[in-house]
Amino acid sequence: MSERLTVGQAVVRFLEAQYVERDGVENAFFAGCWGIFGHGNVAGVGQALLERELSGEPSHLRYFQGRNEQAMVHASVAYARQRDRLAAMAVTASVGPGATNMITGAALATINRLPVLLLPGDTFATKVANPVLQELEDPANGDVSVNDAFRPVSAYFDRVHRPEQLAPALLNAMRVLTDPAATGAVTIALPQDVQAEAWDWPDELFAKRVWHVARPTVERAALERAVAAISAAKRPLIVAGGGVTYSRANDALRALAESTGIPVAETQAGKGALPYDHPQSVGAIGATGTTAANALAAEADLVIGVGTRYSDFTTASHTVFAAEDVRFVNLNVSAFDAHKLSATSLVADAREGLLALAAALDKWTAPKTHTAGATKLAGEWDAIVQAAYDVDAEPLPAQSAVIGVVNELSAPRDVVLCAAGSMPGDLHKLWRTRDRKGYHVEYGFSCMGYEIAGGLGVRMAVEDEHTLFDEAGRDVFVMVGDGSYLMMNTELVTAVAEGIKVIVVLVQNHGFASIGALSESLGSQRFGTQYRYRTPTGLDGDRLPVDLAANAASLGADVIRAEGIDGFRKAVVQAKASPRTTVIHVETNPLIPAPDSPAWWDVPVAETSALDSTRTARATYEDHKKGQRHHLAPASNDTKDDA
Repeated sequence: MSERLTVGQAVVRFLEAQYVERDGVENAFFAGCWGIFGHGNVAGVGQALLERELSGEPSHLRYFQGRNEQAMVHASVAYARQRDRLAAMAVTASVGPGATNMITGAALATINRLPVLLLPGDTFATKVANPVLQELEDPANGDVSVNDAFRPVSAYFDRVHRPEQLAPALLNAMRVLTDPAATGAVTIALPQDVQAEAWDWPDELFAKRVWHVARPTVERAALERAVAAISAAKRPLIVAGGGVTYSRANDALRALAESTGIPVAETQAGKGALPYDHPQSVGAIGATGTTAANALAAEADLVIGVGTRYSDFTTASHTVFAAEDVRFVNLNVSAFDAHKLSATSLVADAREGLLALAAALDKWTAPKTHTAGATKLAGEWDAIVQAAYDVDAEPLPAQSAVIGVVNELSAPRDVVLCAAGSMPGDLHKLWRTRDRKGYHVEYGFSCMGYEIAGGLGVRMAVEDEHTLFDEAGRDVFVMVGDGSYLMMNTELVTAVAEGIKVIVVLVQNHGFASIGALSESLGSQRFGTQYRYRTPTGLDGDRLPVDLAANAASLGADVIRAEGIDGFRKAVVQAKASPRTTVIHVETNPLIPAPDSPAWWDVPVAETSALDSTRTARATYEDHKKGQRHHLAPASNDTKDDA
């Protein structure tokens, strides 16, 4: 049997029929489709979504109207992250700028290994009216469109020139979207004429289809190699990445840490793998790490990476793991990540791998002095955190004090979200995470503008989890600086339109504070990082009279102007009690730093300069470069020097 539908209608019908299952729990994979319509999709996917909405039949594939195409992708990616990659969104956009606006979001999704289906409109497959509005013409290539720019940032890409090509494209899309080792942005470019073309589709294409999300187990020989390496270690350290949470391996990690006494450090994506006050938790590691985790990393003879891709912030640009004899065991569902740093690799699901390690290690434990020393270091860092929370600065509070108030007044299950600027580093070090999903910092792409759209996506996921699984609610605190807010604040309008509550903490420091501090450390004197009027000598005049609170109010959000830390505390209480989206505007002192560790981040400094500040910074840079390690020695090699 077959049914005659347009390509756009077939896409919508197919998406509705896709389900995933893991550990016996089944749910619809696509929770909605975001869309901004133009001539490249309004009569295709747009018409199909309209027809579905007017049918009166219940559907989990809801349509959401965004205000910016990039923001729609960010909201979708945040949704998928909150749902542990077991649910996702689709995003449709028109040809030309509507499509290219999604490319940044696609890169963010693929870098963070998070699923999102992108359906950009494309120029006519028939070429009957070329060049159409917004078409890129290439005299040397007749088959190129702007959508080819999606190829390097997509985990899978296809272009459907004919209706009969749609079925394999959709099935391949689902294969990648539901594969934990391969997932990311999936792009199916849909020429606008093809979207409206009808075809007789086999009924089987629209039958309910369940994609089983596997938990690959550890190969026995690999497990034996890993156990041998761990058993020989005297100063082991676990580095927990985002894969721990996506696999829901937190209990397995806790059990392994408790049975072996191995301390656990956390990457940005892995923060919350253990509660902050667990005896084996030593907090953030790397360039934005705690003194506890980084001291342990510097002495570790064995590092066990679980679900981490070892970004330069995690390794402090290959300086934090400094011991001459350090070796690595990596447990990751992706072989690409499992083999990094010349590790003994365990290519497996994080939960299954941790359970296998715990069983195989049996009664082995790390030296008690090592375990006790790690707990002591973590306690010392927590006292530093409390002091940072309690910084008494007037008239403008320190950013660390603002973070402390939000941490104190938020519920244990509430989510804090951030992406760019100085706050991700401060949150990584200072936030006391109490729930495995309580921390959401996008630091793979660290994309300015992600925050508000991401907060909207997280809150949508929270509400869906409450409906589907009767999970308790969570407030979502979006921490955003003025620079990132100015990049993309549009989805405040969407939050208001949908009646979805987020709490936005808008920290005003009149410029790009994070890059300002980095610029100063590199000898570039905070050039171009403050919002000032232009004078004859440059952008060094008075501060610009930008009123971001008034801007937020004009977009429909409730706004509270908080004065000082006491006023901010009252504002957080008020926002928690409100059912509406609230923006809390607070001005902070950008020159009061948060506590830090000596860890380093490799940002090259100009090798020659007429500026004393740059020459001084270059000397410091060259000194740090001496501490970089290559970690090239084979895992099976007994040699102790791989520097």
